[in-house]
Amino acid sequence: MKLDMFNHIFPKTYFDKMLEVAPNLKDMGKRVRALPVLYDLEARFRVMDEFDDYAQIICLAAPPLEVLSPELSPELARIANDGMAEYVDKYPDRFPGFIASMPMNNPDACLKEIDRAIDELNAVGIQFFSNVNGAPLDLPELKPLFAKMNEVDLPIWIHPTRGANISDYPTEEKSKYEIWFVFGWPYETSVAVARLVFGYYFDEFPNLKIITHHMGGMIPYFEGRVGTSWDQLGARTSDEDYTVILKNLKKPHLEYFKQIYADTALFGAVAGTKCGLEFFGADQIVFASDCPFDPEKGPMYIRETIKIIENLPISDEDRYKIFEGNARKLMKL
Repeated sequence: MKLDMFNHIFPKTYFDKMLEVAPNLKDMGKRVRALPVLYDLEARFRVMDEFDDYAQIICLAAPPLEVLSPELSPELARIANDGMAEYVDKYPDRFPGFIASMPMNNPDACLKEIDRAIDELNAVGIQFFSNVNGAPLDLPELKPLFAKMNEVDLPIWIHPTRGANISDYPTEEKSKYEIWFVFGWPYETSVAVARLVFGYYFDEFPNLKIITHHMGGMIPYFEGRVGTSWDQLGARTSDEDYTVILKNLKKPHLEYFKQIYADTALFGAVAGTKCGLEFFGADQIVFASDCPFDPEKGPMYIRETIKIIENLPISDEDRYKIFEGNARKLMKL
């Protein structure tokens, strides 16, 4: 089976409620309304039926729930997770599992929702965005969420987020030409992972499993900088002693970057897929397409990503791991 690990969907109850409470969100307006596969199940099934032995693990798309108030975001999380659990129960052959969404601007509500989503709704993991309204994931108030996922031994999917309000240059007020998306999102993923590595999260939480969208962002393509540049951590900084961090890590820092999981959602990039495979290895890669955010509004990224994986110069055993085996092990399916 080809088990697609990162696909976006809006259950109708959630979609209706989001439009009610936040009708002017740009993400919900221009992009989402033009993608019926996001909220129309019949449209999604027509796309999925183009592929043999194919199923999807589903989760919400942007915007992150935390763009709403801390009072509203927990309600939207419950509605979204209930809706996705209903889809999984009703169509288990199409949707073997769902990734629960969290109201990250309300950490106490997050902990309760993790318990509810996993224990009652059988979520296969949870989704964090790469920052919480501009704040990092390694904030002290968010650490209990990582501790909880370490305890239940299920993965955290990290989805990048960044808007045009983050400018390309300090002298400008906004990012131009959608640079915030094309280059900004891989940067976001990489920063989020680096903060967890150097914050000792993987030492403190040995069962922590992080799945990064888009093949780990920048990490595999900048292996030299991630490796040898950070071998000299602290050499460029005079106001803090970063040299102690490498001494206190339990193993070389590059090994932590290699132990994260990376998905194949690279929009049809063959060279990028091979680079990621060489860096992470077949045991750390999972098949994902990012459906339905392609120019054909559904099938293109699925088709092209399957084609790439099927033509990789790897063993059938490794191909099985990428298409299905690693996913089943991570999600305990």
